Amino acid sequence: MEFGETITTTAGAERAWAALAAVTTYPRWTASMSSVQPLDGPALAVGNRFRIRQPGLPVTVWQVCEVRDGESYAWEARAPGVRTLAYHRLTPEAGGATRITIGIRQTGPLAGLVALLIAARTRRYLRMEAAGLKAAAEAGHGTTGDEGPAAGGR
Repeated sequence: MEFGETITTTAGAERAWAALAAVTTYPRWTASMSSVQPLDGPALAVGNRFRIRQPGLPVTVWQVCEVRDGESYAWEARAPGVRTLAYHRLTPEAGGATRITIGIRQTGPLAGLVALLIAARTRRYLRMEAAGLKAAAEAGHGTTGDEGPAAGGR
């Protein structure tokens, strides 16, 4: 199963990346996340894990599996019978805008059942996260030292 959301921000790709890469700040700009705790260091780097709390969902550990600096990243979580991959992509648009694409892809023998049970919440959370990232990028979050350690700050 796959769910996705796309939105365009007036922020340039560099500013959008600064907000996207500051993963520990996500709870500041989206109500879909209560906390993002780094387990292996705060950097958005392949292999690093983050414990994420989301309202109405089990606490989940996500491991970064791909990073294209300034462009995209993906992380994955595993549960019995389900592998969930969350992807985040930025695409420069004409006039300096940036298209934000985020999504969830679930595979495994229980993926269909899990997706059915949480489809509405997943879609709602993706909308919240895309809108929050747009606002964070436009406000310059992650570019003014407020990103904390997630993007290599403090």
